[in-house]
Amino acid sequence: MSTAANVRAALGRVPKGKPFTGARFSGCGSPAVVGRTLSRLAAAGEIRRVARGVYVRPKFSRHVASGMAVDVREVARTVARRHGETLQVHGFEAIRRFGFSTQMPLSPVYHTSGTTRTLHVGAGSVRLRHTSNRRLLQFPGEPAGVALSALWYLGKEEVTPETVARIAEVLRPEDFAKLRTAAMPAWMAAAFDASPTGPVHG
Repeated sequence: MSTAANVRAALGRVPKGKPFTGARFSGCGSPAVVGRTLSRLAAAGEIRRVARGVYVRPKFSRHVASGMAVDVREVARTVARRHGETLQVHGFEAIRRFGFSTQMPLSPVYHTSGTTRTLHVGAGSVRLRHTSNRRLLQFPGEPAGVALSALWYLGKEEVTPETVARIAEVLRPEDFAKLRTAAMPAWMAAAFDASPTGPVHG
């Protein structure tokens, strides 16, 4: 079969609404031809381009203003993988997940090892904010990483043994054990050392 036919056949196995890049079709032909095929399919309306080099098979919903249901967080993760970036849930969202705040961000925000930018997806958007703090980017995409982001966001004045104990209550034991192995600043490690959960292990 031709590259176009191979891409079409493989496309049928991609879940609707799930973002993908041309790398998914690496076995169908050369990257250049795969790229042109995806561009033609997007122009024909068979798939949608939601970011540079990122597409979805449309999944329509009457509950979404644009009509097309796409998870902007999935788009952000797909873009990050495409560029070899690390993403971490932003502290503002992280503290909400652990019950330290009830405020909701207007749109998703991530720390990234890449450049600061905003991705617009339909009627939604996601903000990527560059950070050079490598310790903040540990365990990306994992509960221990979200907890670490929350601790960095709370900062030296608010991270106490009680804060650590609360995080331990929310995380699974294995995730909390991983968190304790993280590289931390002295003030953060001190809160772990003084908490009932015991000292950190590096």
